[in-house]
Amino acid sequence: MTTFPPVVQAPADARRVLDRCRSLVRPALREAVERTHPWVGEMAAYSFGWCEVGGAPAAASGGKGVRQALAVLGAEAAGAPGRVAVPGAVAVELVHAFSLLHDDIMDGDTCRRGRPTVWKAYGTGPAVLAGDALFALAVETLAMAPAGPRAVRLLSVALQDLVRGQADDLLFATRPWTGPERVRPDEYRTMAEHKTGALLGCAAALGALLGGAPPATVTALDRAGRHLGVAFQVVDDLLGIWGDPDVTGKPVHGDLRERKKTFPVLAALDSPAAGRLSALLESAADTGEVASLVEEAGGRAAGLAEARRHVAAVEAALADVPLEAGAAGELRSLLGFLVRRDL
Repeated sequence: MTTFPPVVQAPADARRVLDRCRSLVRPALREAVERTHPWVGEMAAYSFGWCEVGGAPAAASGGKGVRQALAVLGAEAAGAPGRVAVPGAVAVELVHAFSLLHDDIMDGDTCRRGRPTVWKAYGTGPAVLAGDALFALAVETLAMAPAGPRAVRLLSVALQDLVRGQADDLLFATRPWTGPERVRPDEYRTMAEHKTGALLGCAAALGALLGGAPPATVTALDRAGRHLGVAFQVVDDLLGIWGDPDVTGKPVHGDLRERKKTFPVLAALDSPAAGRLSALLESAADTGEVASLVEEAGGRAAGLAEARRHVAAVEAALADVPLEAGAAGELRSLLGFLVRRDL
């Protein structure tokens, strides 16, 4: 079994944090979605897991609300009440949903959280429109906040990085496994920081900014979230190859079957086994054989070490600035839970 970086507190504590933050943010998030066109609002509600196609209430809402929780905790860690971060929490949750709608279209994914993706349920054009609407709502929501101009600038930087990361991720698929044009692990780190870490860092930083924190605290929380994003993505790669399907919900060796350029594979291609591994990756070889060779070549160990390095960087960033003890503890609980992800 893969040994993940330690969790500072029990997963149950992280669940309580997520539940508390969702309860604080959900009314404002729903109000924002209700401001848009009814049909577009239905697609947005479907993407959040609030309703079925046609608008009937869903049995249970989907998604953990990680980014909104980071925003709330960012404000509380800066000594402000969590409610001041609600506009930032709503904005990052809307942007995250927007990015997933468009990502599903670009990747051709037909299922998310156990049901059809928005483009599969409503059509590609409508799903693009719903994503555009969520993006517009995010900017509008943040612009109306007390520190609106600075908050929008912060979100704009994260969005630019998110686009860069998504572009790199798409381009990685077209590059060879070996040779001078192959994807290097350091390129992967940059992609993961942009695609995943930018919005996580933005969420925590927005909470701190809206909570009146000094620039050093805002910057430290942004940096912590970006390192978290890399750790999160590398752990996701490890789970995609060696995770328990009953825990992850992912098929065994799913990433290898799709020949994704994940961190463990890229690290293994830096080993003496690169020739054998690239030959397997370019063939129709059994995924179990590929997984064994990636592990033998050190890819699994390299992935674990990479995740641990970024978890340590998260802790270092948080230690750089004074944070309110209770909220900082909840923040660390959530960060540990996100990296381990044994739910």
